Amino acid sequence: MNNRKIKILFTTLFISICCISNIFGASYIYKINKDKKDESSIATSVSTPVFEFESEAQVLMEASTGKILYANNEDERLLPASVTKIMTLLLIMEQIDSGKLAYTDKVTCSAHASGMGGSQIWFKENEELTIDDALKAICVVSANDVTVAMAEKIGGTETNFVNMMNEKAKSLGMTNTNFMNSHGIDEDNHYTSAKDIAIMSREIITKHPDILKYTSIWMDSLRNGEFGLSSTNKLIRFYEGANGLKTGSTSQALFNLSGTATRNGTTFISVIMRAPSSDIRLQETKQLLDFGFANYENKILYEKDTVMDSLEVSKNVGEKLNVIVNRQVSVLTEKGKNIETSENKIYNDLKAPIGIGEVVGEMEIIDVSTGDVIETLDLVAKNEIKKSTFMDYLRKIFKIFIMSNQV
Repeated sequence: MNNRKIKILFTTLFISICCISNIFGASYIYKINKDKKDESSIATSVSTPVFEFESEAQVLMEASTGKILYANNEDERLLPASVTKIMTLLLIMEQIDSGKLAYTDKVTCSAHASGMGGSQIWFKENEELTIDDALKAICVVSANDVTVAMAEKIGGTETNFVNMMNEKAKSLGMTNTNFMNSHGIDEDNHYTSAKDIAIMSREIITKHPDILKYTSIWMDSLRNGEFGLSSTNKLIRFYEGANGLKTGSTSQALFNLSGTATRNGTTFISVIMRAPSSDIRLQETKQLLDFGFANYENKILYEKDTVMDSLEVSKNVGEKLNVIVNRQVSVLTEKGKNIETSENKIYNDLKAPIGIGEVVGEMEIIDVSTGDVIETLDLVAKNEIKKSTFMDYLRKIFKIFIMSNQV
C-alpha cells in the first residue's frame, strides 16, 4: 500500500470517528478567559458626596448598570403620590411592546374613571382616547382619570391591575413597595421607597425607551388641539438632557420626583421624596444629576451584535456557531481613570439544534485590578445550527476524501 493510500485511509478513519462521536452526542463545556484593555474605569475613588438636602430620601442611579452612586434613606417607606404612575406606565408599555396593545387602539372612560379627583383631563364617561393620547395625558399632566381607564382596560378592573402592579414590583425586587391604586392618591398601605422608584424607573426607560417620547414632552394638546397640556415636570424645560420621568405631590406625600437625563450616552436617574416644595424638589434633583454628570460616564465595551466567539457544536458537522452580545455593553467609569478588564465566558452544553437568539452561555466582565465582576450578561446565538443528518456526515467524509486525492 503506497503512502498516498495510507494517508487517505487514516484521514477517512479519523473523520469517521469524529462523526460517530458527534452522532452519539459528545458534549463539552467551554470556559474562555480573555484579557481586554479599555480606556475606562469603574467608580471606585470618587469621594462620597455631601449634600444638604431638605427632602427626606434621595437616590442617584446610573441607568444602564443600575449602580447607585448616592443614597440617603433609600429604603424608607414613603407616600409616592403620582410617582406611582411609573409602574402603571411600565405595565402599559409592556402591553404595547408585546403587541397586545397598539398606539392607535382606544380606551373608553368608565363611570369610575371619570369620577377620579386630583390631576385630570375631565375624561367623560364613554369618551374615547387613543392609547397615544392616553399616554400623553398620563405622562404630561398626570391625569388620574385616564390612568384608571387604562388600568381597567388592561386589568379588567383597577383592582386586578393593582395586583399586576404589585406582582411586577415583587419581580423587580422592590422590597419596600405596596400599591393600593394605579394613580397614587394617598391611601392606607400605599407606599414605596426612593430605591424602589429608581428600580422601576430604570426598568421602564431601559426596557421600554419609547416612553421617553412622552415623558420628554413640555407642551402638547388633546381633543384636536382643544385641550392644552403642560408638563408637571419642570426638569424637562430647565435641565440639559432631561427626558423624564414623573412628578408626584399631595398634602401628605409632599413633593416627589423621579427625574431622568441623558448626556453623551450616559443616563442618570435621580429620585427625590418628600421635598417641602416643588422648587426644592427641582433644585435637589439638579444637584444629584450634576454630580453624576460631573464625575461619571459610560464607555462602550461592545456594540450590539458583536461576535465574541465562533465555536464548533456537538451533533453538527461543517458549521460554526457565532456567539454575540445582543445589546450594547458599557461600563460606568469615573472620568479620567483607566481600567483593565477581562472576560470570563462560560458556555452551556453546545449541542445542535440551536436557534437564532438562543441563550448559549454567559459572560462576566471583570475589573482586573480588584477582581470584581462589573457586569454579567447573556451570550446568544447569531446563526441557526441544525442537527446534522447521517447524509451530512457522509458528504463531509466524501468531500475530505476527494480533497485528499487531489493532494
